[in-house]
Amino acid sequence: MDRFSAENFTILGFSCNQFGLQAPEKNHETLDVLRCVRPGGGFTPNFPMFSKIEVNGLNEEPLYSYLKESLPSVNPVFGDIKKLYWSPIKVNDIRWNFEKFLITADGLPLRRYDPSLPFEEVERDVAALL
Repeated sequence: MDRFSAENFTILGFSCNQFGLQAPEKNHETLDVLRCVRPGGGFTPNFPMFSKIEVNGLNEEPLYSYLKESLPSVNPVFGDIKKLYWSPIKVNDIRWNFEKFLITADGLPLRRYDPSLPFEEVERDVAALL
C-alpha cells in the first residue's frame, strides 16, 4: 500500500477463521490483534479491513465464489485437512490464509497468488497493471 498509495490502487483485507481457527477474535478485536499479536509490533493496516467472512464452503461470501470461479487455484496441495474448517472442500477453494487476488480497476480478476509466492512478484504485477 505504501508503494502504490499515489496510484489508483488499494488493498482490501478480509479476516477469516476457516484456516486452523487462527482468527477467533470478534470483528471489533481484529485491529487490536493485528497491532498487538499478529503481526504485532504496533502494526496498523493502511487499507480497509472488513468484517470476518467465510471464503470457502456453504456460507462463503459471493465475492469469493466469483473470484474462485474466475481464477482457478494455483496450489494443488491442501495440506492438513484437519486444519480446514469448512465443507464441502472444492478444488478451487482458498488453501490457506493470505492467498491474494489482483483485480483490475474494472473489477476483473487478473491473477491469484499462493501465500508462499515471494511478495516481490505481486508488487511487479501491481506495478505493471498500474
